[in-house]
This record gives sequence, C-alpha cells and structure tokens, in this order.
Amino acid sequence: MDEMKVVKADSDQNERIRLVVLEIKDGFIVIEKVLREKDLANQDVFKQFLSLLEPSRCCYILYDCHFETKESSRKEELVFVMWAPETGHIKEKMRYASSKDSLKKILTGIKHELQMNDLSDYGTRQSFGERMGKGVVRLEGISCNPWTPVKITNH
Repeated sequence: MDEMKVVKADSDQNERIRLVVLEIKDGFIVIEKVLREKDLANQDVFKQFLSLLEPSRCCYILYDCHFETKESSRKEELVFVMWAPETGHIKEKMRYASSKDSLKKILTGIKHELQMNDLSDYGTRQSFGERMGKGVVRLEGISCNPWTPVKITNH
C-alpha cells in the first residue's frame, strides 16, 4: 500500500495505483482488485469508485482521490472507505466493522475515513467533495457544483 501513496516524480504515472478493493475471505483480508491509472484512462475515476460499491456486498476501498480547492491547489489524498450496504448480510457487516480498526493500523497515509452504507451518504461528487474538505470545487477533474454555468458562444 506504500506504493499507492508514494509517487516519485520520475515514476510512470500510468502505473500509479488509484483504487484498491479489499475483502474478507476465509477470515483474511485480501486484495480483491487493483486499478491503476492506465486501467482508468479516459474514465471518470470517481464514477469508477462508485461502481465498485455493490448493493449487497461489503468491502473496504482505498481511493487515491485527486481534487482541487477554491484556492486552486491540487491535492491527492488517500481515502479509506468501509462499504457496508444496508442490504448486506448482518454477519458480514459486523465482520467488516470489527476488523476495520486492525486494518487501519497497518495502512499508513490515510487522510480521510468514510463509512458508507448507502450511496446517498457520499454518492455524489458534491457530497464526496465536501467530505474531502472546505472549498473543494473539482473532484477527479470534474466540477463538484452540479449547477456550473456553461459558457455559450454564438457562431
């Protein structure tokens, strides 16, 4: 996971890890899926993140989130998400909740922690951006404001 947060200037940005899905299988936390920058080329990384949240299956996700603030500073911060959907099995939700702190202890560099039970929690770009901090205007290069005015030009 250190590879996810430490990106050297001379490293290949296409190899940068952006999303990691972790699951509990047979009593162990295992890496289920790793998506690198090259896997997400020409895709909205935030929408890809949301697509990993299955309606009836719990998981943990590490998300290398890129956003911009009003002060025009670009930030890249690691987000740890515990996804425990309302429609998931109660035993599974309890297993994820009870192992979360142990997992967090071995993961370093996490700036934000979210527990999501429903997409209404942080399932919009605007609500997720607000969770990243005050003044977030763009998430993964796309405006967080659903009412961003579009400039119309006459030809």
